[in-house]
Amino acid sequence: MNDTKKKKTLVLSAAAAAVVVLGIGFWLGTHPGSEPLYGVMQAKTIDVAAKVTGRVESLNITEGDEVTAGQVLLTLDIPEVEAKLKEVEAMRSAASAKKSLVDEGARPQEIRAAKAQMLQAQAGQELAQKTFNRVHALYREGLISKQKHDEALAQKRSADELLAMAKEQYDIAQTGARTQEKEAASALTAQAAGGVEQVASLVKEKNVTAPIASEVSRVYVEKGEVAAAGLPLASLVDLTDQWAVFNIREDEMPRITKGAVLKAEIPALNAKNVEFKVYFINPRADYATWRSTRQSSGYDLRTFEVRARPTSPIADLRPGMSVIVNR
Repeated sequence: MNDTKKKKTLVLSAAAAAVVVLGIGFWLGTHPGSEPLYGVMQAKTIDVAAKVTGRVESLNITEGDEVTAGQVLLTLDIPEVEAKLKEVEAMRSAASAKKSLVDEGARPQEIRAAKAQMLQAQAGQELAQKTFNRVHALYREGLISKQKHDEALAQKRSADELLAMAKEQYDIAQTGARTQEKEAASALTAQAAGGVEQVASLVKEKNVTAPIASEVSRVYVEKGEVAAAGLPLASLVDLTDQWAVFNIREDEMPRITKGAVLKAEIPALNAKNVEFKVYFINPRADYATWRSTRQSSGYDLRTFEVRARPTSPIADLRPGMSVIVNR
């Protein structure tokens, strides 16, 4: 009899336990817990490129290297630009010499020669003037013909013109170049200097440097390859500037506001209760919209991109690590 009671008690206990388990399961099934938010770490990445096309002469980095700001990452061989620099430097020298010549004016020998020609023309004019005066006096007395008088007058006028021309040449030699010529020479010199500066700046581009202190993430060229202008040669990642990115559906957005602090777990570092502060919220493109499965009611839910930064530095944190926010 006692055994029968014990069996009944055990059966009733088991049935009660089963009912409790089923009840708990039903309640959990009808009241599911909030799913965690899953995010991925990202960091500021910079693609380094050259302004001119050249062949990689030396490659000073490998993936994973830490570099400082201004450090030379690789050197390009650009003979065409270097040859162009020699050309524009020669043009600058020629323009500078021409400007110096214009500023200096005529040489002393040229001035003395112009003065001598003027004195010679002056002497010839004085002789022609005296000759004409004598011939004119004789002509008035009727002692010589009109032909002789006209010849003396023509020689006098020719001597006057030669003297005037000689004086002009002497004045030009003393004055030097005109103002417009000096301004033109100065402009050509400045233009040549600008060309040298432009090409020299391109020559400096043969040394491709790191813009910031960072870590080399990718190297896209090898020594001896031709590196095209504007195309990335290497990618640098700044590990001091990282953030977590979450894609959150709008019905899960309550309490996710700008400035909110999230406590997260980073499995790769076995770190828990790591604080992240939300600083950016923006809707994703239409392709990320969650579509309603009911045709007669409901609405499409947008997906938002949420970014959050760690409130304090985290050792060994790297891009690509998962971030889990339990709610």
